[in-house]
Amino acid sequence: MNRLAECFTRDGVGASQVHCPEGPWPTVYAFLCEQFKFVSEQEWELRFHTKSILTSTGVALPLNAMYVPKQVVFYFRTILNEPHLPYEETVLYQDECLVVADKPHFLPVIPSGQYVQETLLVRLKRTLNLPDLVPLHRIDRDTAGVVLFAIKPSQRAAYHALFRDGNITKTYQAIAPYKESLAHVEMPFSVINRLETAANFMQMHAVVGEPNAHTDIVCIEQLSADSGLARYTLQPRTGKRHQLRVHMLGLGVPIIGDGIYPEFLPERDISKIGHAPLQLLAQSIRFIDPITEQLRCFTSQRNLTL
Repeated sequence: MNRLAECFTRDGVGASQVHCPEGPWPTVYAFLCEQFKFVSEQEWELRFHTKSILTSTGVALPLNAMYVPKQVVFYFRTILNEPHLPYEETVLYQDECLVVADKPHFLPVIPSGQYVQETLLVRLKRTLNLPDLVPLHRIDRDTAGVVLFAIKPSQRAAYHALFRDGNITKTYQAIAPYKESLAHVEMPFSVINRLETAANFMQMHAVVGEPNAHTDIVCIEQLSADSGLARYTLQPRTGKRHQLRVHMLGLGVPIIGDGIYPEFLPERDISKIGHAPLQLLAQSIRFIDPITEQLRCFTSQRNLTL
């Protein structure tokens, strides 16, 4: 990584950027305060004082820096008193092209909301000393399991194409209510429909229209007659947000531990141990490596236990 690129990464976190439109703001500080009203003025002041607001050449801007239309301003997000997440990831595999991680429940893949340092991406960047690392796909914070990362920027497009073109097999495991009609289906039960954002922006729902979501589902075992639960294998053929959760809900077997479906529940304090995780695991991923042309298959070491 060259010296300029180093300016835009701190503690494994890349700088965000904002393009400055034509406007009446006298200073960059005034623009940022109005542009991002959910960040306090005191927080922006702190970012200026800690040299966390940069020009495109990596120069730190002072608090009274004049506003210049059409410039690009880079800034580092800081989370005051960011909660520690006591859940540990595992590196399943690493070579010169890929890092394969086994993510625990509750750990976000990338910085968002109240978590920056306590994310899988930032942790891996720091511990493996790989500043250019990027996730090739994402799984929900509540989901555990296999996540792929590309090391070299020049190879990202080739790996992204695997997901875009459907040339990758992802297998999930879930625990949900037992349903006799699903248990007696010999072939995978396919759910194919169209998913769009629901009235509650946190949720997706099925709508009429051209299908954009496809999941194959198999009930592999009934856990016990007393529990009323079963273990399912899910293979998504597409990658819509919350696809597996919504498709299981649509079959009348919502995944155990889901805080979004069928009902959206208030945010849980995931910085504290004790919450039952969503019973969904990204169990394995299989593909022909576009760089080495070798068959790759990676399997999570985690298990779903109620």
